[in-house]
Amino acid sequence: MTRAHRRLYWRVQPPLIRAAAAEHTRFGTQLLSEMGGAPRRTLAAALAESLLLVGRIEFFDLRQPAEADAKFVEALQAAGTADDQLLGAAILGHAAFVPGWAGDRDSAAERLRAARAYTRRADAVPALFTAWLYAVEAECETRCDKPREALRVIGRAEDVLAESGEMPLPEWFDWFSPVRLASFKGNTQLKAGHLPQARQTLLQVLEELPDEARKQRTVVLGDLAAVEAAEGNPEAACARASEALDQLSVTWYATGMERIREVRRALEKWADLDCVLQLDDHLYEWRTTLIALQR
Repeated sequence: MTRAHRRLYWRVQPPLIRAAAAEHTRFGTQLLSEMGGAPRRTLAAALAESLLLVGRIEFFDLRQPAEADAKFVEALQAAGTADDQLLGAAILGHAAFVPGWAGDRDSAAERLRAARAYTRRADAVPALFTAWLYAVEAECETRCDKPREALRVIGRAEDVLAESGEMPLPEWFDWFSPVRLASFKGNTQLKAGHLPQARQTLLQVLEELPDEARKQRTVVLGDLAAVEAAEGNPEAACARASEALDQLSVTWYATGMERIREVRRALEKWADLDCVLQLDDHLYEWRTTLIALQR
């Protein structure tokens, strides 16, 4: 059931998959109280994966950080019952996003320290997982207005991937890859003001993203639009933002919409241009306007 939820995550509207996964977790929690021994640990691991998925949807897709944080706590409890250290580290890594995106650098750093403590107790830690934790740290540093520190951390992630051999990945670890690390890097270069480098990185990411990475594609298009706006190219910025909106009409992603709104604020000095007015018409269609008002 959990594997099916992960596949659906890339294809179905977030509220629908969240509802299905949440029902699965309620049933799993009830069963867990009635089991013991090895079956209990197996079920607890599956429950932790499902709760992590629900938390990811609530945080990234629906932008409900308080609800996501509560789910991460439940997920960590289930991972503890399963005694799965690496899964616990993954949950704590996600939990670091909540304070990190709110600008609380100290709390994000504490959660990442805990995640790394869990990895040290794990039997085997794939290099890609270690790189992901660095990417989470870099994202939090960027959100806390420390983009240069974030670039240093991304460099450490790249070194880990360059120096380490391949190792089997847990089935549940399906949200990160070298191209997604490059996506983190492009956003950080943008925030650091390294605009030509950011454009080059993000264009390469756009070429390499797999077809099913629709949500990530929206984010990358939004970042490319931001690069163009920062370079003083409103027409190019609007074109990229419009591409992102087209993608959002297929697969909604609140994080992607946030990127587009940031671009629109950056375009305010060109508000009377036809391209910006057309972007407004696209941005404030019925569906997007209603969702914005609901949040």
